[in-house]
Amino acid sequence: MFDLGSRWWRFFLLISVGVCAASGLIYELALLTLSTSLNGGGVVETSLIVAGYVAALGVGALCAKPLLRWPGLSFLIVESVLGLIGGVSALVLYIVFATLGQSVVVLVIATFLIGALVGMELPLLMTLIQQGKLADARSVGSLLATLNFADYLGALIGGLLWPFVLLPSLGMMRGTLAAGMINLVAALFIAVVLLRSSLPARQLWSAVCALVVALVLLVVLLVRSDGIVATARAALYRDPVIYAHQSDYQDIVITRRGKDRRLYLNGGLQYSSRDEYRYTESLVYPALTPDTKNVLVIGGGDGLAARELLRFGATVTQVELDPAVVEVANTVLIDDNGGALMDPRVTVINDDAFTWLRAGGTGASYDAIIIDLPDPDNPTLARLYSEEFYALTLGVLNPGGRMVVQASSAYTTPDVFWRVRSTVLAAGCSNAIPYHTHVPTFGDWGFVSCASTLDMPDVSGLRYLTPEVLAASAVFGLDNGPRDLEPSTLDRPFIVEDLRRGYRQAGE
Repeated sequence: MFDLGSRWWRFFLLISVGVCAASGLIYELALLTLSTSLNGGGVVETSLIVAGYVAALGVGALCAKPLLRWPGLSFLIVESVLGLIGGVSALVLYIVFATLGQSVVVLVIATFLIGALVGMELPLLMTLIQQGKLADARSVGSLLATLNFADYLGALIGGLLWPFVLLPSLGMMRGTLAAGMINLVAALFIAVVLLRSSLPARQLWSAVCALVVALVLLVVLLVRSDGIVATARAALYRDPVIYAHQSDYQDIVITRRGKDRRLYLNGGLQYSSRDEYRYTESLVYPALTPDTKNVLVIGGGDGLAARELLRFGATVTQVELDPAVVEVANTVLIDDNGGALMDPRVTVINDDAFTWLRAGGTGASYDAIIIDLPDPDNPTLARLYSEEFYALTLGVLNPGGRMVVQASSAYTTPDVFWRVRSTVLAAGCSNAIPYHTHVPTFGDWGFVSCASTLDMPDVSGLRYLTPEVLAASAVFGLDNGPRDLEPSTLDRPFIVEDLRRGYRQAGE
C-alpha cells in the first residue's frame, strides 16, 4: 500500500482529483443541457445555473471549515453525496418536468447543492495532503497550484467528455448517471488504496459502504433508466408514445392515437397528422408562382413541405440541422410525408442554416424560400428569426422570388407574429404580407410572405387552401391587428421574450 509521504500516493490522489473534477463539471453541463431541452435554455436560466454554481463553490468552501478536522472521512462523505446527487440530477429533473410541467426551482436547487459539494473538495484535499506531510508552510503555494491544475485539467476533460462521448452515446439521463458512477469509483479508489492506512478501520469501512451503496443505486438506475424515462414521458404526452430519441440537438418524440400521429421536438408539438395539411398548404403555396422551379426549405425536417413542393413539380434543397429528424421522417413518419426526403429531386443538407448561408450555401439562388422552424423559445433559435438571418436568406432569393416564414400564433403570441413581419421588412423585404389560418391542434397560426402579392398558383388535389381562403387569411380582427415593433436582431433577440410573454399571458 502507498505511504502518505510517497510521490506515487500524491500522483494517484491528483489523478483521482481530476476524475472528481471532471464529474463535477459534467453535472453542471448536464444541468445546462436540461435547461435548454426542458425550459428553453433562456438567458435567465443559464445565468442562474452558471452564477449559482460559481457562488455555490464559495459557499461550499466555507462549509468545509468545520470538516477540516477529519479531512479524509469528510472528503469521502462529500464524494458519496456528490456522486449520488449529481448522478440522479438529470433523471429527477426530467421526472419533475414531466409530472409538474416546470423544473426551474428544482434546477436551481440541484445547481446549488452540486456546486456546494464541489466547493468542499479542494479545502479538504489541501488539508488531507498536508496531513500526509507532503507540504510545509513554504510549499503551500506550490501545492495549491498543483491541486488547481489537477482540478482544472479534470474539468477540461469532463467538458470534452460530455458533448463528444457521454451525451451522444448515452443521452442525458444515462450520461449523467455514468458520470456519477465514475465519481464514486474514483472516491472508492481513494478510500481503499490511498486512505486505507490513514483512517480508523470503522470510519474507512463506513465510508466504503456508503460509496458502494450509492454506486449500486446508480447502477440500478442506469439499467432501469429507459423504463423510468418512458414512464415519466407517458405523463408528459396525452397520447401513447411510439418513438422517442434524444438526438445531439433535441428530444424527438412521436405519439399516436388511432390515426392521429404527432411529432414533438423538445416537448413542443410540431404537427398532427389530422390537420397538418392546413398548416403545410398555407406555408408552401403562397411562396410559389407558376414559374417556380427550385425551392430552398430551411427547417421542415418532417418532410411535409417537401411533399407539397414535389406535388407542384419543384426541385428542393432542404437544410435541416438534425440528421436524426430526417431519419425519423424517412422511417416513422414516412406515411405522412410520402417519402419526400428520399426523392431524387430533394437534396438534404444537414447543417446549421445560418452557418450554411454565411458560407455561401451551394452557390445557387432560388425562386422561393420557405422557412419552417420551431418557435424561437431560446437564443439559439432566435438567431434564425433575426434581421441578420433574413438578410442572408433574401440574398439567395432570385429577383421576383418569394419567401414565406412561419411566424407562430397570430392570436396567442401576437408580438412574435408582428415581430417577424417587422424583422423581415428590416432585412430588406420591400413588402411583407402577414396572413393567418386556423389549424385545430395549433389554433390561429400566422405566416409572413415576402412577396408583392398574396396569391397562389392553380394546383389540383389540395385539401384546404383555395385562392379565396388565402385572400381571406390576410384579414385580421380588432383583437390581433398590426403592431409596430422593433426588429429582432442577434444583439437584441426580442422575439424570445415575446414568445414567453405570450405563453404566460395565455395561461392567465
